[in-house]
Amino acid sequence: MEPFYLLAPESASWQQTIKKSDFIVNFFRIESEDQAKTLIDQINKEHYKATHNVFAYVLGDNDEIKRYSDNGEPSGTAGVPMLEVLQKRQIHNVLAIVTRYFGGIKLGAGGLIRAYAGTVAQGLDAVGLVERLWREKIEITIDYQNNDQLTYWLNQEGYPLFATNFDTAVHHEVAVAPEAIDRFEEDLTNRFAGKIIFKKIGETYLEIPAK
Repeated sequence: MEPFYLLAPESASWQQTIKKSDFIVNFFRIESEDQAKTLIDQINKEHYKATHNVFAYVLGDNDEIKRYSDNGEPSGTAGVPMLEVLQKRQIHNVLAIVTRYFGGIKLGAGGLIRAYAGTVAQGLDAVGLVERLWREKIEITIDYQNNDQLTYWLNQEGYPLFATNFDTAVHHEVAVAPEAIDRFEEDLTNRFAGKIIFKKIGETYLEIPAK
């Protein structure tokens, strides 16, 4: 599967000043166009004195929905460069709104493109991204005697626990890449001499810091 990147937080902001104009970018994770429109309206109200509130957003696993607006800046100098940054970074389900408070010095078409694209790109660098990975959810059942050794191994190998339940044995829910399941189960079966049970219980997405 292609990498699927998202904002690390649900929302974030970053700003810079270029030739006396303040550029403030607000990022949001979004799940629908209605949500995007609501957030755009919110920023417009919050920054109603701003010279421009330019937006760009992408929705869907394959960017089925792409929208942008220059909001009064010369055509192609603001919204499009912002959208291109989102797509080049393979970021999905994200809305970026750049607010500009004009400082009195005109930037020209090239300067505007660099300012809007750069504000989004540098903002993303500052905020950080996570990569969304599809995983199989596996329930592991083990006896109490071997549980500490199992949890230590899972931690060392980087398998996060989603839940743990206790009854006559210990049951852990972990996420495993589909292509790694056979090796995962084989390693643990050998390590615990067969005294371990595996059960597929569903699918999930795992978010890890993007490299």
